Amino acid sequence: MQAFKAKVSGIVQGVGFRYATLKVAKRLGVKGYVKNLFDGSVEVVAEGEAQALAELKRWLAHGPAGAIVKDVQVLEMPYQGRFKDFEIDF
Repeated sequence: MQAFKAKVSGIVQGVGFRYATLKVAKRLGVKGYVKNLFDGSVEVVAEGEAQALAELKRWLAHGPAGAIVKDVQVLEMPYQGRFKDFEIDF
């Protein structure tokens, strides 16, 4: 099991990015959260199997239709098992 924190920048708010990320993460069995940040970016914290996290990272690089992802900064973190589900944080 692995974990990461990502900051996704570009046109990623107001385009359904959080809801689409929620759907993808749940399909992959990833736990954690997604939330909008005040600077216009989106933060994703995710825990799960290495293959599922790799797929989520690939998806974050383009996001849903309507999003224009300019940059994804990923910080690998130690797995802590602190999440029970994947949710949208407000």
